[in-house]
Amino acid sequence: MHPIIHPSAIVDEGAEIGENTRVWHWVHICGGAQIGAGCSFGQNVFVGNDVLIGDNVKVQNNVSIYDAVTLEDDVFCGPSMVFTNVNNPRSHVARKNEYRRTLVKQGASIGANATVVCGHTIGEYAFIGAGAVVTRDVPAYALMVGTPAKRIGWMCSCGERLANDIGTHSCPACAKHYEVGGNHCSPLKHD
Repeated sequence: MHPIIHPSAIVDEGAEIGENTRVWHWVHICGGAQIGAGCSFGQNVFVGNDVLIGDNVKVQNNVSIYDAVTLEDDVFCGPSMVFTNVNNPRSHVARKNEYRRTLVKQGASIGANATVVCGHTIGEYAFIGAGAVVTRDVPAYALMVGTPAKRIGWMCSCGERLANDIGTHSCPACAKHYEVGGNHCSPLKHD
């Protein structure tokens, strides 16, 4: 099935959009963007030229995905969350050659009104709370909140919170097992 593009959306020539992707009201997708299958772009979303988006990515209303951002499969971007691409912007100084790349790995969720400062990686299935400001790399499965964002726990790939103490834990919702260490959380291989 071809992409579904609302008549008010602007999709520049050259943009690659996968099957069954939905592009809603007043979205602008630039010509260099590469977007996978089964994605959804809510009202008033902007996607830059140097943007790579995987399959099944959900981008809620009022999100701008600027150049140098990569979203892997199954990423969720909450309403009005923000990506940046220049660390020290000035209106009178051109810095397009200084963009810092941001990578959001598979399954990560970014809450409403969160900000991701450029040049960082958000690990697999990490969960960034609403309004958080990410100023450093985020480990896989980490639950991050606050300004600047700090890790307060760990999340299962299904989106439920895990026990925070060191050891082996199972998800209360889906029963997947995880090994939690001081600064890491990883699924056990037998699940």
